[in-house]
Amino acid sequence: MTAISQKLSFLIDHQSIPANQLVEPAPSAEQLDAILQSAMSAPDHAGLQPFRFLLIEGEARLALSDIFAEAAEKRGLDPAGIDKQRKKPMRSPLIIIVIARIQEAPAVPEIEQILCAGAAAQHIQLACRRLGYGSIWLTGDNSYDLFVHQSLGLEIEERVIGFLYVGTPDKPATKKIRAEACSVTQRWDGPQMTEFAI
Repeated sequence: MTAISQKLSFLIDHQSIPANQLVEPAPSAEQLDAILQSAMSAPDHAGLQPFRFLLIEGEARLALSDIFAEAAEKRGLDPAGIDKQRKKPMRSPLIIIVIARIQEAPAVPEIEQILCAGAAAQHIQLACRRLGYGSIWLTGDNSYDLFVHQSLGLEIEERVIGFLYVGTPDKPATKKIRAEACSVTQRWDGPQMTEFAI
């Protein structure tokens, strides 16, 4: 690893930790404040701050388990599927739900606001890593389920960007092999018109 790569290793080597490998302790209150503050520097066109966070920990995870199970039942899952959903919130000591708050802003389309919320989520993950914690960003049916949204108190214009499961990894992460950036990079040197079939 070069000296430059070494300085960026917390980004280059970053990877998600499976939720069932995240155990106590979760970040302390002071650490969590700093982690969430790191999200506030996400790129934000027009300073809309189009995101907010819900923290789920302790006994609140049991309430979320009940919500996931009821949502699964409403979606017609079988008993095994419902039980699987019920167990999800108990896999890590802390869950941070990242919510996009879509606002009327003529100069800032919805996609830009969602991307801002996504950048905030990634800042949280990277801050967790820097402080020695593991995390994983999960979505799935619960992210898009209206019953889940209502049970969490979301407004009609809000979207769940993801459930960030956070804790201390109980074993070293298996290193992922990633493609080289050059495989998806090219230098543009002028117009190259592409024909689109309409």
